[in-house]
Amino acid sequence: MPTPERTASTDVRMRGFTQRAEVPTALAWIDAHTPLLPAESVAVDEATGRVLLQEVIAPIAVPEFDRAAMDGYALRGGETTGAGEYNPLEFPIAGHAWPGRPFEGEVPAGAAIRIMTGAPVPHGLDAVVPAEYASEQDGRLAITRAVAPGQHVGQVGEDIARGSTALATGRRLRPQDAGLVASLGLAQLQVVRRPRVRLLVTGNEVRAPGTPKGPSEIYDANSVTLHGLVARDGGLLESHQRLGDDPQIIAQALAAPGADVVLISGGSSVGAEDHAPRLLAELGELAIHGIAMRPSSPAGMGRIGDTLVFLLPGNPVSCLCAYDFFAGRAIRLLGGRPADWPYPRTRATVARKIVSQVGRVDYVRVKIGADGVEPLALSGASVLSSTTRADGFVIAPAESEGFGPGTDVTVHLYECL
Repeated sequence: MPTPERTASTDVRMRGFTQRAEVPTALAWIDAHTPLLPAESVAVDEATGRVLLQEVIAPIAVPEFDRAAMDGYALRGGETTGAGEYNPLEFPIAGHAWPGRPFEGEVPAGAAIRIMTGAPVPHGLDAVVPAEYASEQDGRLAITRAVAPGQHVGQVGEDIARGSTALATGRRLRPQDAGLVASLGLAQLQVVRRPRVRLLVTGNEVRAPGTPKGPSEIYDANSVTLHGLVARDGGLLESHQRLGDDPQIIAQALAAPGADVVLISGGSSVGAEDHAPRLLAELGELAIHGIAMRPSSPAGMGRIGDTLVFLLPGNPVSCLCAYDFFAGRAIRLLGGRPADWPYPRTRATVARKIVSQVGRVDYVRVKIGADGVEPLALSGASVLSSTTRADGFVIAPAESEGFGPGTDVTVHLYECL
């Protein structure tokens, strides 16, 4: 893994960055410090969306008995040969079978059983004639269609064989996966523990939405954005604190136990009140501060003990970008999810040039129109509305000067998979 430039001993407030880490270096640091979290047991009806840590071995077969796949009449398929519209065959009806109430006893040769979908097929019978090809009168059945042995019958283990692997380790569980587990009679599953995430917001000027504010104060948009992103990536919000700019209060919130990941929004740059990088260096390790990308160049990361700390810029678009590139990746990896973005992708042609600069990664918000992809904003890290007006974003790599008209690019769409 590339060794990141250490800036822990350097206070960059009011001085600026002398150098910035490359994005691949930051990603490599994250990947090296995000071990899979341990298991926890959850109820099967709360397991959707969780990542399976222990494979599910079927303790029973599904179904455990031969069952009717149709409403109709169970009989021996070999005895229906020759049945047709002009040659109905008749059988005495020896009883009936319902789901949960099977027919008891032996069925005589040449007889049939009235049966409903899901009911056990009586021993010795091997087929079901659907009700629409049968008629019943005075205890006798007439059928107008032959059925082969096994037809319209669900066989033992047809869905899941006993002892087979029903679900493999590492699977992110969908509703139907949880339902399959329930069909095996299992009430609990071993899943990866959700990463506990502490959200810290700095800035004396920041106020909670819905509360009064002064003319020079702003409402806290980043908390709401980050709250949704953390939930999207499988994190569990441990706490959410608005701290102002008091270094002692920020230090206490950073160092408190109980979180796997700490996100600190604001105070990550080079201003006089940007205390977070210095405090992280004093309390633990400031591994990276300043990244060659736009926006989000003041982003940083490090550790306090086993807790990962991410410095997210206060400008809303920079905050979103830094989270998606770095903090979100860590949360996803800790929780057993894929590292890559959970955004759907599409290929499209550039209609108007996307400008970038060699040596940095550019996160470019774009619209997709009838003529192709157009950049919506190349700067304006505080203009959050650019992300709501955009269809998605394009990444211009560090070695690129952008993309000219007619170039095919990958667009990451602002939608969640």
